[in-house]
Amino acid sequence: MNYFCTAIKQKWSVRLGVRTPGFHPGNRGSIPLRTTFLFITTEINRIMANHKSALKRIRQNEKLRVHNRYYSVTMRNAVSKLRSTENKEEASAMYPKVSSLIDGLAKRNIIHANKAANLKSKLAKHIAKL
Repeated sequence: MNYFCTAIKQKWSVRLGVRTPGFHPGNRGSIPLRTTFLFITTEINRIMANHKSALKRIRQNEKLRVHNRYYSVTMRNAVSKLRSTENKEEASAMYPKVSSLIDGLAKRNIIHANKAANLKSKLAKHIAKL
C-alpha cells in the first residue's frame, strides 16, 4: 500500500539524478530526464520500515498532517481576510472569531503558542490603526 497518496495525486515533476533508477541519458549525454513523482515513491516505499507498528505510524502521521494542514490553511485565510478588511467595524466584529480560532489551534499544538500570541497582537494593532 502506498502511503504517499498526496504525492501520487499531484504527480509532481522531479528532476532525476544520475544514480536514480529511472535515469536514462539517451543521446543527450548526461542531462537527466524528468519524470513524475510516482516512480520515486515506489522506490521510497521499498526502503521503509516493515514493522506493522511503523507502517501504522506512517499512516497516522499522514492523516494528522493533512488534518493539521487544513486547519492551518483555514486560519491563514481568516487572518488574511481580516487584514484585507478596510472597515474598522467589520474588522472588530471578525477579530473575536479569528482570535478564538487561533487560540484553538495553539491549544491543540497545530501552531506554537507564541505564534498565536504574535498573530493576535498584530491583528489587534492592525484593527487599532484602521
